[in-house]
Amino acid sequence: MARQPARRPRPQAPSPRTRREVRSPAGKPSTIGALAQAMEGVAPARLAEPWDNVGLLLGDRTAPCGRVLVAVDWTAAVLEEALALRVDAVVSYHPPIFDALKRLSSDDPKQRTLLDAAQAGIALLSPHTALDAVKGGVNDWLAEGIAGGAEAIALSAGFEPLRPASTLPKGEAFKLVAFVPAEASARVREALAQAGAGAIGNFDHCTTRGDVTGTFRGGPGSDPAVGTRGKLEEVREERIETVTSAERLPWAVAALRAVHPYEEPAFEIHALAARPSLDEGAGRLLTLRAPATVREIAARLRRHLGTRRIDCACAPGTEGARHARIALCPGAGASFLPEAAARGATLLVTGEARHHDHLAAMAAGVTLVLPGHTQTERGYMPILAQRLARTLPGVSFTTSQVDLPPVTDASGRAAPGPGARPRRPLR
Repeated sequence: MARQPARRPRPQAPSPRTRREVRSPAGKPSTIGALAQAMEGVAPARLAEPWDNVGLLLGDRTAPCGRVLVAVDWTAAVLEEALALRVDAVVSYHPPIFDALKRLSSDDPKQRTLLDAAQAGIALLSPHTALDAVKGGVNDWLAEGIAGGAEAIALSAGFEPLRPASTLPKGEAFKLVAFVPAEASARVREALAQAGAGAIGNFDHCTTRGDVTGTFRGGPGSDPAVGTRGKLEEVREERIETVTSAERLPWAVAALRAVHPYEEPAFEIHALAARPSLDEGAGRLLTLRAPATVREIAARLRRHLGTRRIDCACAPGTEGARHARIALCPGAGASFLPEAAARGATLLVTGEARHHDHLAAMAAGVTLVLPGHTQTERGYMPILAQRLARTLPGVSFTTSQVDLPPVTDASGRAAPGPGARPRRPLR
């Protein structure tokens, strides 16, 4: 048997007095696979943007998991912190592996951190845009800062995704419609259920049926079960409708053919559209009952995000305008400008935007409020740690202390934010 590589030695962990740690009640030993499953529950991968890379990105699902570090970015500093804390996994909000990799080499600094993590047995996971889009995720947390709290969101005149997520239950990908003689209806419906059709949530044998009149005339070579070949017939039938998954559709059709009394069963297959959500999706559109100025909104965000600097791009003469419809997206969300303008938003809050995005927003009559990319995200990391801890008994989650905003002021100090302040340990 080949000898397994030894785990990289780890330095002694720093004192927990300056570190925030959340631990669930004692339970059975957990695994990396359980952590990935817990993160799927908190931030379902189906909500991630198509271009994103979320989930378990590096690691062995069967490996044990007792300590987890939560950070915004996967960096060399976070790697060293993870080694010092002897964690088994790092949940990095931004994906440590994003662009396609054709090779892994220590010559590249970023790839070197991935190799070091693999050598040390540290799994890497990322929720990214799935965590933004989910109800109670980063979008909603940022909206609370704009509105002035969760209570203000509840009392707002409107709150919905800018791009609603659409979901289609696995068992409801297709609708199968069959036309069956009334006396054979029960037999056909049972066969469809046995084939796996008609499952909706926790229910099975789900069908809809109604009376219809079928007409047909058997041609040369036919052997009609009802009536006479060559004669136009009218038969009382039932229209049976049911749903099915893509995997069970061929079996449902085969079952229908097997028990249907007609030589040529009449049936239809309809692909079903996904269902839009008012709770989940990319970005948010917030409608305030009490419109606020940019200055008032910026003051709320400074308190919520723990940052001093917030930039603004607005057309001359609009600085004192009051805003009721506000679009938002954490990180870099200037791509939402067309949707924001089309839906009547006069202000867009996002982390950062390019110079030409500033000009485009001003031309569209939309004010940009820009607190900084990671400033609109990192304050949620302790919340993420707590949510994961509640689902994994016996696993401790620590919010990184070295994962700081990369942009500093002229003095070289990192821009202050929730991730930059020392925290008392939570026991």
